[in-house]
Amino acid sequence: MSERIANTSTERGGLREVVPLAYPVVLSTLTASATHVIDSAFVGRLGATELAAVGYGGIWIWTALTLFMGTATGVQTFVSQCDGAGRRAQCGPWAWQGFFALAPLTLLGTGLFVWVLPSLLGALGPSADLQRHAYAYASWRALGALGLVTLMVLASFFRGLGDTRTPLVASVISMLVNVALDYGLIFGKFGLPAWGVAGAGAATAVAEWTGAAVLLLAFRRRTLAPYHTAPIAADTTEIRRFLRTSLPIGGQWAVEMSSFALFSTLVARMGDAAMAASQVLIALLSLSFMQAIGISMASATLVGRYVGARDFASAERSHRTSMRLGFALATVIAALLIGAPAWLLAIFTDDPEVIRLGRPLIVLGGVFQAFDAVQIIVAGSLRGAGDTRWPFLTQSALAWGFMLPLAYVISTTLERGLIGAWAACTVYVLVLALVLLQRFRTGPWREIEI
Repeated sequence: MSERIANTSTERGGLREVVPLAYPVVLSTLTASATHVIDSAFVGRLGATELAAVGYGGIWIWTALTLFMGTATGVQTFVSQCDGAGRRAQCGPWAWQGFFALAPLTLLGTGLFVWVLPSLLGALGPSADLQRHAYAYASWRALGALGLVTLMVLASFFRGLGDTRTPLVASVISMLVNVALDYGLIFGKFGLPAWGVAGAGAATAVAEWTGAAVLLLAFRRRTLAPYHTAPIAADTTEIRRFLRTSLPIGGQWAVEMSSFALFSTLVARMGDAAMAASQVLIALLSLSFMQAIGISMASATLVGRYVGARDFASAERSHRTSMRLGFALATVIAALLIGAPAWLLAIFTDDPEVIRLGRPLIVLGGVFQAFDAVQIIVAGSLRGAGDTRWPFLTQSALAWGFMLPLAYVISTTLERGLIGAWAACTVYVLVLALVLLQRFRTGPWREIEI
């Protein structure tokens, strides 16, 4: 058995390849998650409604951006496959074509979102105070939208090459900027105005532009000249090719987030305390979610590289190693959530009703995040192989045709409330994980050309 483990760690797609790629991405995504947790922890001191508003407003602004953010990750698929095939000069141009494709769409989509958000919040029906604070947070966050998409395009380029440390540096700098500005703009410190919830949104927007600027400077380094990172003109043929493979990734992200936004609306109608408890769980789940995202990106890089080199055995091994690593980390997070719910809640709130609702919810979250980690990582493996359309259609059907109706029936018709709604989500991620795993195992991704 020990020889088998040793061989697995040294061969292509083994731990010695996955871990060095994965851990900087995990740290990078955890710093991004920490930004959200810090927003919530600071704003939670203002009150339960303000805490709920940051969660609800954040969900809707992220929903508006997921189509563009998910599509931006397609740069990683193209870069990793070109690098694996030895076509280095084609790597840099894919980052430029990805930016040209997404910049106008991001500006148009974000502007439309900010315009319709007040009407949307009014129609969805949370409390008037929650609507007001949620709009303030989301509208300020929207100012960082193009910066965030630019950051994702460039981070996907570096990760496609196997350089996961440069995006980590950008994430750490971005997080530090966010922490300082959060403290200043929420509470009026450092001579800054006390904007409360709006200050949290403004701080995050500035931090996102900071991260994008750091990566742009790194992208133009002389050492990357062989990858042709110098500016080029937009090419409509290449943009269409990019969008053909990458838009389904964005669509998959958008379906997941839009269905979750509607799920959160169901929760918000249960009251501000229920929404605040749900927001605490979401902030804590991000500890696992972001780790899984990081490992999925490492898996996407290695699977893409080996598919480009037509080494399918190493691609499969990369997937299996990533799955084992992700599940091990999810088990650690599960132990934390199940073992210390009261202590974790105290980080965010001292509201007795939020604590009462949150304790059983956090325990359930320990189970939820393990299944969620599996589906995130296998989706990354499929994305690296260029298999993007089938997962998009499958997740759309399950999210809208299965999860949302089930959540409504359990929480409302059967009157199981907040815990019933999250139980439905747990069943959904389990089913999605099993379906995506079966897709990878059957291997149609071997025949896909991007």
